[in-house]
Amino acid sequence: MSFTFSARQSPLRLAQRLPELSKSVMRCATPIRSFHHQPAKPTNNVFISRVPSIATRNAFARGCSRPFHQGATQQATSGSGTRKLLVGGAIFGGTLVAINAVFNRETREDGGLPLYEREYLNNTFLHTGLGIGIIGLTARQMVQSGFVYRLMVTNPWVVGLGGLALSFATMIGTRSISPDNYIPKYALWTAFNATQAAFVAPLLAFVPAPLLARAGLYTIAMMGALSIVGATAKQEKYLYIGGPLLAGAAIVAVSGLAPLIVPVTAVRTLAFTDSIWLYGGLAVFGGFTLYDVQKVLYHARMAQAGVMKRDPVNESISLELDFLNIFVRMVQILTMQQNRRK
Repeated sequence: MSFTFSARQSPLRLAQRLPELSKSVMRCATPIRSFHHQPAKPTNNVFISRVPSIATRNAFARGCSRPFHQGATQQATSGSGTRKLLVGGAIFGGTLVAINAVFNRETREDGGLPLYEREYLNNTFLHTGLGIGIIGLTARQMVQSGFVYRLMVTNPWVVGLGGLALSFATMIGTRSISPDNYIPKYALWTAFNATQAAFVAPLLAFVPAPLLARAGLYTIAMMGALSIVGATAKQEKYLYIGGPLLAGAAIVAVSGLAPLIVPVTAVRTLAFTDSIWLYGGLAVFGGFTLYDVQKVLYHARMAQAGVMKRDPVNESISLELDFLNIFVRMVQILTMQQNRRK
């Protein structure tokens, strides 16, 4: 029934037909049932008869438009998730193409990875993923149990130096144990991952989860692309960069300690050292990823020749450290970008 046609009728007939109109509106707009709970009584007042008609028309419009807005919201949510997946795939693909074009101009001459190199590399990546998973779960448990907050209220020098000493001790102990002794080796390897979780836990406590997810995606894309380049490049092509990378890591470490030595008033100097620590660290540990992947393949060939034993646990430690250093810098870069937008 058209409201325009009803408004042109006499006021008395319009008032008499309001209950019928109200029932038709209730069938479309359920939220306004209380408005028409009692039937409108006929009246001879010309001015009152127009008010229920206007209110009914507005309620009718609100009630009928609700499903449309809900559908639009669901479509926007699904579109946003699809867009994020496409962006993530584009980031990984673009990173792979760019890095492969720059660093992988000379590929392997033996036709690809032999089976024993592929198996050793896959086993190493498996242990790397397990180690990163242990670090993430342990860091989350530290946050939920309040261990991180107890560390923050203690002396930072004691925590920092003690954590570094424990990290180096467990790493050296893991590397020194033979791969035949499974129980002590994996026990020390788990302890090493727990010490790394203590350094990562503050990020989980104070950084938003979406930002951590983005940083993890960018880190996986960067390390995945570099790993593919290192695996398909010419044999031992990047093993020579170990020395220069070690020197670069020392410079990055010193720049990270600059805020403890340089006065706060030296703003430009601190900004420069901070850029070295962030972007220089990304370059250095990206190079270490190339070096470590080719070192894994080199050790696979040595193990195949019987010179050394296969030890994917030791190989995974280097890749775990590369991942953590790149991930921490990605988190800081994304946090800085988010603060600038605010």
